[in-house]
Amino acid sequence: MTKEKVKDGGFVETVKTLVYAVLIAVGIRTVAFEPFNIPSESMLPTLLVGDYLFVSKYSYGYSRHSLPFSIPLIPGRILASMPERGDVAVFKLPRDNSTDYIKRIVGLPGDRLQMKGGVLFLNDKEVPRRRVESFVTKGPFGNSVPVPQYVETLPGGRSYRTLDLVQGSETDDTPIFTVPPGHVFAMGDNRDNSLDSRVAPGRGGVGFVPIENLVGRAEIHFFSTNGTASLFEPWKWPWAIRYERIFKSVG
Repeated sequence: MTKEKVKDGGFVETVKTLVYAVLIAVGIRTVAFEPFNIPSESMLPTLLVGDYLFVSKYSYGYSRHSLPFSIPLIPGRILASMPERGDVAVFKLPRDNSTDYIKRIVGLPGDRLQMKGGVLFLNDKEVPRRRVESFVTKGPFGNSVPVPQYVETLPGGRSYRTLDLVQGSETDDTPIFTVPPGHVFAMGDNRDNSLDSRVAPGRGGVGFVPIENLVGRAEIHFFSTNGTASLFEPWKWPWAIRYERIFKSVG
């Protein structure tokens, strides 16, 4: 009987330990950091497909989208903090409030934004951009394709790189957008390959992003793979990892 009680007690302790571990993990994910991976090229050259990031959940405060499955336990946003222009942020797509998107915040409430000939104008002033070396990507047949690359600098000095794949594309020239109260304007760094705030939700885009939908700010890469090795090809893993991107800050 004593041995059975010991065994029963050991099982209960194991269950408790597992429950505590899950609660701690959920707590960290909710209030501190959450991992995300990059599935598309909309944020090239800043983020590559196969990058894995930690996103700080505390940067902009907390809303229901900070909780697992967006459980509606938090009304509005608490401990709110406004994003800064240039932040790379994860948010819930406004038209479904469930799909995670990651873009760069370029406009804050009250800002006026417009694209003219591929150049961003903010509050009627041209945002300076400087041509740098081309970004080389893969074409449909595996060939190398050079893409024009620029360094764009927002008011306040925040700089980052953007791509301009197609001259004169639809999103290179837009009407003026005025960001409404309680919203931000988000754009992908890969300007011709990003459905973002320049494109209306009814046309498959994002539109203005409610601040309540912000999940957090992208902070650091913790892993990156180029996709040449599958889960079932462990012998290829060492050559598939992009070691130079691990622990690199998200710019």
